[in-house]
Amino acid sequence: MPLGINNEMNDQVLNIGSKLLDFPALIEGVLIRRYKRFFADVELSNGEVVTAHCPNTGPMKGVLIPGGKVRISPAKGIDRKLKWTWEQAEVEGAKGEPCWVGVNTSLANKLVRLVIENGCLEERLGKIAEIRQEVIYGENRRSRIDFYLAPDECNSDPRGIFLEVKNTTWTEGALALFPDTVTVRGQKHLKELIGVLPKSRAILAPCLSRADVNAFSTGDLADPTYGELFRQAFKVGMEVVPCCFGFYREKITWEGERPLKIQGN
Repeated sequence: MPLGINNEMNDQVLNIGSKLLDFPALIEGVLIRRYKRFFADVELSNGEVVTAHCPNTGPMKGVLIPGGKVRISPAKGIDRKLKWTWEQAEVEGAKGEPCWVGVNTSLANKLVRLVIENGCLEERLGKIAEIRQEVIYGENRRSRIDFYLAPDECNSDPRGIFLEVKNTTWTEGALALFPDTVTVRGQKHLKELIGVLPKSRAILAPCLSRADVNAFSTGDLADPTYGELFRQAFKVGMEVVPCCFGFYREKITWEGERPLKIQGN
């Protein structure tokens, strides 16, 4: 049995639109405000106002809409100060229809791992024998990669795979963009990915947390340095695998890969 892979899930590759993750139905409300980065006041249908933890510390461009519909989940830890977590936000989608967006950035790695375990990326990655999380690597071994994937011995490419996940919610029309603000940390990750090439494979996996997008690109208007580093990394062999997901009240679905659009092309 391949290490790190859930074979019960891997028996059948998921089709586009298939349920990837389910959970108890989220509670809907209206966003009043988000403040101090981590707090969001939400009015429930009964008029009660609760304060939810906001697990996205960025500017949330195009997603942070006071007066808009949101979905929250009850906190699992009884000792948590905030008893709710903000999970999803409704926005106007690329075609003018309502679209639910996942705002809980802690889900991104879990979702990408699930599509790998389900074999959805086998054509891109090959068969994977082992998945390891938070592996130390990089210059002076001061970085951690989201996933290190050990290829199965039957793979034509025997190199190990360093895979970094980036949660993506900002859009321009139907084009998903990352980042939505200056990210020195993200710039560092690109440099570290360049450093593992060509001995290993380097993969950036944008987690597109909304189903209305049809392509992915860099958010150069927010961080031109990141965009330039991205293009340098891509030129020397970094692979990009944008993974798209649909968000619903009781589930998250796999919506397939999206193509990469290089800025300037």
